[in-house]
Amino acid sequence: MFEFRVVAEDRETRARAGELVTPHGVVKTPVFMPVGTQATVKALAPADLRELGAEIVLSNAYHLFLRPGLEIVREAGGLHRFMGWDRAVLTDSGGFQIFSIARLNRVTDDGLEFQSHIDGSRHFMTPEENVGLQRDLGADIVMALDECVAYPAERRYAERSHRLTLAWAERAKAAWEASRVSDQPPPGAGPEEERAEQGAEGPGGHAEQALFGIVQGATYADLRRDAARALADMGLPGYAIGGLAVGEPKGAMREMVDVVIAELPRERPRYFMGQGFPEDIVGSVAQGVDMFDCVMPTRNARKGSVFTSSGRLVVKNAACARDHTPLDPDCGCAVCRQFTRAYVRHLFAAEEMLAARLATFHSLAFYLGMMRDMRAAIVEGRFGAWRAAFLAKYEAGGGSGVETDERGAEQA
Repeated sequence: MFEFRVVAEDRETRARAGELVTPHGVVKTPVFMPVGTQATVKALAPADLRELGAEIVLSNAYHLFLRPGLEIVREAGGLHRFMGWDRAVLTDSGGFQIFSIARLNRVTDDGLEFQSHIDGSRHFMTPEENVGLQRDLGADIVMALDECVAYPAERRYAERSHRLTLAWAERAKAAWEASRVSDQPPPGAGPEEERAEQGAEGPGGHAEQALFGIVQGATYADLRRDAARALADMGLPGYAIGGLAVGEPKGAMREMVDVVIAELPRERPRYFMGQGFPEDIVGSVAQGVDMFDCVMPTRNARKGSVFTSSGRLVVKNAACARDHTPLDPDCGCAVCRQFTRAYVRHLFAAEEMLAARLATFHSLAFYLGMMRDMRAAIVEGRFGAWRAAFLAKYEAGGGSGVETDERGAEQA
């Protein structure tokens, strides 16, 4: 039910194109996953995401645990049915959100004690309970609970967090493997009995899931290397790089990615959590990363800033008031075919809901189109030329134009 295949590799870099086979379809990599934290990508409907060609979205276990709660999602038949999305879903464990927006009380060897940012209710979550939560939500890919340290992190704290995250990964793996065994049909059951036992998608309304471990270690190369090796030895279906794109210098980020990628198995997918600047995504693909997510395109769009092939455009600015050209003249998305900068700027000025919808649709069209073009370039053996041309045009127009923490405290 879950498989990753490398279908092409660049000769000059570590860039590669792959296929991630999930119970809800094949995801072509490299891939950018739109963030639907609370079972929705803000301002868009599932039909919009399908039109954009999204093959996988990300939701967040912490947020869904607090609201609407696991029981309601279960009653709906699982997360896919609840949100009306029939393609792949990855759920983040929520560790980052617990540290960034929950009122965290205590980190122990057993797990995390925290207070809800919504109603102040108190909770304690172990790695095993977190795997169970994601299992019952029914995501295709689930993440092990980890401790995400802030930047900068003192060496002593980073070492403790490093050891704790690895211990939690071992426990998450054991819980994940136990849940897989418990989902097996009774001995001797035939196909019809299996379907009756498991339901259309598997036990509890979900199908086979893949557990990804998360490499932490702050900006200490030896900790990152040790973490990557230890997780690789666990033989997990996939691996993520966490705790980066949180304000560290770009050079340090690239160094840590190189250290980690060198230790991870070629035959498993690699996921950079929370990386969002287009130029950084292109650079990380060249380093061998396959999967990305970030709130940046959707959150910035709702605030009136969109991404284009010529860099970031603040469409709310007065300069767009009489600009009757598309958001991106080189974009063929539905928004750019029909609407102008002047119109979208007017919608923002008038505080119309359509403003966020159009801006979000376009920015995700840019990101997903960038990933498709990049993948085609890798498959066709022209990644180097594509990368140079893309960056030259993007940076000539001002690039992203911002230096900030990419993940942000509010996932959106």
